[in-house]
Amino acid sequence: MSWEKEIDELVQKRELAQAQGGEEGVSRQHAKGLLTVRERIDTILDSDSFEELGGASGDATRDDEGNLSEFAPANYVLGFGMIDGRRCVVGGEDFTLKGGSPNAAGLRKSVYAEELACTYKVPLVRLHQGAGGSVAGAGGSGGKPKTVGAPVNQAPRFKSVAQAMATVPVASAALGAVAGLPAARLVASHFSVMTKDSQILVAGPAVVERALGKKLSKEELGGADVHSRNGVIDNVVEDEAAAFEEIRRFLSYLPANVWELPPCVPSDDPAERREEELISMVPRNRRHIYDMRKVIAMVLDKGSFFEMGRLYGTGTITGLARLRGQPVGVLGNDCKQLAGSMTALGAQKTRRFIEFCDTFHLPIVSLIDEPGFMIGAEAEKAGTIRLGTSAVLAAASSVVPWASVIVRKMHGVAQAAHFGPDGFVTAWPSAEIGAIPVEGGVAAAFSRKIAGAEDPAAERERLEQAMLDLQSVVPRAESFSIHDLIDPRDTRPVLCDWIARVQPLLKHLTGPTSFPVRA
Repeated sequence: MSWEKEIDELVQKRELAQAQGGEEGVSRQHAKGLLTVRERIDTILDSDSFEELGGASGDATRDDEGNLSEFAPANYVLGFGMIDGRRCVVGGEDFTLKGGSPNAAGLRKSVYAEELACTYKVPLVRLHQGAGGSVAGAGGSGGKPKTVGAPVNQAPRFKSVAQAMATVPVASAALGAVAGLPAARLVASHFSVMTKDSQILVAGPAVVERALGKKLSKEELGGADVHSRNGVIDNVVEDEAAAFEEIRRFLSYLPANVWELPPCVPSDDPAERREEELISMVPRNRRHIYDMRKVIAMVLDKGSFFEMGRLYGTGTITGLARLRGQPVGVLGNDCKQLAGSMTALGAQKTRRFIEFCDTFHLPIVSLIDEPGFMIGAEAEKAGTIRLGTSAVLAAASSVVPWASVIVRKMHGVAQAAHFGPDGFVTAWPSAEIGAIPVEGGVAAAFSRKIAGAEDPAAERERLEQAMLDLQSVVPRAESFSIHDLIDPRDTRPVLCDWIARVQPLLKHLTGPTSFPVRA
């Protein structure tokens, strides 16, 4: 006697799982210009590398003879795959089945994703489009008696999510409407990206209207314009293909887990390259601006800068790049946005980025043009001083090597968020260093003297110039208060020498990193 009957049933269930929500459900997804979860997985992974787990799992109904009469596949697809030849765990909701709201097997598979990544110590990629729990529950059909709730000894569901964040790179994409549990898991990532037509919601319009009496669309509640500016999402892209490319690029800078080092790649960009334009990059007129991203592009390996979070905390620049092929974190200021000052969101962005670099052993290159914490009533309401101090403490307790280049301004408490312990510090001749910017300091300290002068404007200008001379970086360099004062054109060669010195130190940083309580 053979097992042909059971094998036939297994084949049938796998075929039904491949069909997902059926022709109608798949057609609805395609009509919206969206891929199905299986198409997404096939697109983001290297060709033919997906190894599915639980491909025949789902909700089965049988007749009195035990023959399969109905089968609803698990609506979460999960497995291993390769991205640029490196193994990862990948999973996502099947929106063609119940709108991605988990059935029993789908829920089990979705919450297993983090455990799987932690067990095998490989990156986790989540491709989200789906709702959270349904009022109808995730159990089987038919009204049969069943146990209710989880066992009392079951580990908290989010424990594995936290463990994954502490041990492997986690990258997630919002590829449609994402609500409830999937939304919480989406933001529990080191890098998150959403397509411009996606939404991320704690709860959808119907729930909001019933609870709060406000009628709002999904876009108004949680569209890209909302979440790209509040820090929920790092990057927004045009379509799914762009989202997959951003995740692949993000992972290329990172180790598989915290017990390994970031992957170095051969670089054909000469370490000795000097960019002539840098000598005149910073205008002598302090009220004129320049492009810090252009500076970043010139001093790091060409084409290697990958920015994260450009649309929120806009005075602060964060991203990944390479220096002589070595992945590094990049922190900078955008003087085009609030003069580069650190807002509450910018502070959150800075702290999170420093801790991310510590977690995955990424040396940090900081290019500084910091006027200080943002001031004013709105900044005070946002709690800038507390969040900013938290960022400063993160830098002070960081464990990775830092190279800090003072490009222009360096003022206030916020400046301390740009230096790690035992960091390598250089400055351009354009650098100025002081407790507060000259203009504000003179206005506060000499208001009576200026008001009583025969020519108040001329007196203010004279005092500001005198204070500016005191803030010059030259005396500090002469006093060995910084490591060196450099020609801006030498920034890349100097940084390349630094990265060669610190690379041997990185092997001593491997393993999990813990973070003390911040302010």
